[in-house]
Amino acid sequence: MDTQATIEQTAKHVKVLLSGEASGHDWWHVYRVWNTAVQIGKEEGVDLFVVQLAALLHDVADWKFQRSDETKSARAVEIWLRSLHLEDSVITHVGQIIGDLSYKGAGVPTPMRSREGMVVQDADRLDALGAIGIARTFAYGGYSGQAMYDPERGPIVHKSFQEYKAGSSTTINHFFEKLLLLKERMNTEAGKALAEHRHSFMVAYLERFFQECEGKA
Repeated sequence: MDTQATIEQTAKHVKVLLSGEASGHDWWHVYRVWNTAVQIGKEEGVDLFVVQLAALLHDVADWKFQRSDETKSARAVEIWLRSLHLEDSVITHVGQIIGDLSYKGAGVPTPMRSREGMVVQDADRLDALGAIGIARTFAYGGYSGQAMYDPERGPIVHKSFQEYKAGSSTTINHFFEKLLLLKERMNTEAGKALAEHRHSFMVAYLERFFQECEGKA
């Protein structure tokens, strides 16, 4: 099997599916996660073939856009991987990573079952932090029609995935419900180091945001 050709074919497939997507889960998000996962994966000495496939396919039919059928992502990924005639062990591993990957609420642990999964999860979460993470958060807030900020609505510590999925919030609250918590949930040393810098940038941004809201800056 030509693994490089398989990766290139998968990248083209995902680019067609997600190009122009407006919620912040577009092809360029996937592209960044893919590159970061390779970078971290090399440092961790993991199976880069599995890592790349999972990174490329992780947002295909994401649950946030398939609330009536949360199994659609798993089916779409498996159909694609089987079309490439990959080994069952690879298909199972990639599907497992994607199934476990997502953040499911502040009170819900999301452990990964393999080192490859840890790498992909870190790469995906890093793209939710820093300057890009801020931009993606506001893009998704506008896309989903939620309020940007309401000082009368505080953040929620969701205790279950169902509560997290069903919850209604504001874009600014999302920082406190998810993004500011990610730094402490990174798996790899490389991921932790990158998250530290991006986390600090978000904290500074929020300080400025609240200062301007009070007319103090």
